Amino acid sequence: MSIHYGKAAVGVYRTDGRSALFAAEVRLDVSGGGFLPAYTRGDNSTVVPTDTMKNFVHAVALEYEGASLEEFLALLGRRFLDAYGDVEDLRLAARELPFGRKSEVLFQRLHDDYAVAELAMDHTGIREHRSGREALHLIKITGSSFARFHRDGYTTLPEMIDRPLFIHLNLYWRTKTFADRIDPVAARDLVCETFDGFVSKSIQHLVHEIARRLLARFSAVEEVALEAENRLWETALVSERDPRVKVYCDPRPPYGVIGYTLRRA
Repeated sequence: MSIHYGKAAVGVYRTDGRSALFAAEVRLDVSGGGFLPAYTRGDNSTVVPTDTMKNFVHAVALEYEGASLEEFLALLGRRFLDAYGDVEDLRLAARELPFGRKSEVLFQRLHDDYAVAELAMDHTGIREHRSGREALHLIKITGSSFARFHRDGYTTLPEMIDRPLFIHLNLYWRTKTFADRIDPVAARDLVCETFDGFVSKSIQHLVHEIARRLLARFSAVEEVALEAENRLWETALVSERDPRVKVYCDPRPPYGVIGYTLRRA
């Protein structure tokens, strides 16, 4: 038997009233044998209400003065485990709610890729940690292909020697220790640099190259994982004067999905 419960989509917006803004969405999940009677007998005497969890997240956010998702989750986890003895295991996740600074006091909400972090903790400390960047939507106009693949009676896809490639990409990494964190923006920029310059023969080929370069660039990273969706647009019209000039439209589902994990040797 396995049990857990918690609170998801807890929005946090902390300002110092002058120029700083820390914005995130947090998920908190707890487990422990002390909560089992709530499931088996309807005894809620040890259950920490999820509304209390939400208020606790906000209270810790008021205390937190940093800008790192990982550090915020670590502080939240320590405080929560100290406060509630029936909690044996705690899983925390957060995603950045990105805002772009327009002036010293003005920010603009950005609907762009964002940093993420995950921690698993117990009373001995942090057991697992993973960071990443989600919702990268990247289009490359030329320099990608997909050809010489397996064909049989079910295959209708034509070979594409040069094609635009539009992907939705999530990127994750694990470092040697919790303290060995890397800049998620620098990781995102390396993904874009690789996609821009690398001539790929498939999305599989591309994600391997991205993972390889991330391990080469960041010595603290032990593992890189990528999850990609092929969102290549569908061709609507082709110019009669120049066949390279085309109009595309949004693709219909289903979408191709590609996953890849590379660990340091």
